[in-house]
Amino acid sequence: AEHPEVEELSLPRVLSALSDPLRLGIVALLSDGAERQWGELDAPVSKSTLSHHMKTLRSAGITRTRDEGTRCYVRLRRDDLDERFPGLLDSVLLAAPEDAVEVGLR
Repeated sequence: AEHPEVEELSLPRVLSALSDPLRLGIVALLSDGAERQWGELDAPVSKSTLSHHMKTLRSAGITRTRDEGTRCYVRLRRDDLDERFPGLLDSVLLAAPEDAVEVGLR
């Protein structure tokens, strides 16, 4: 899995990834800092569509994924994002509820 380094995080790429309502919902869900198993994410889309959105978040540097056996785990890269773009994530999350697609846990 490709994870850009902190200094490689690009504001246009991060904002573009955050511009999708479903991805915004995933980020809001992960904003509690907990690492989640992919299978726990309950999104109103197919597995392949969810996979596409997760790849977009990962390649923009918003999330970090790791494999453990057959399971895949994901967490928000809050520290990296706050270091590179101070205050951005908090501002987005504050504004997110009305625009985000509800993503829950199974």
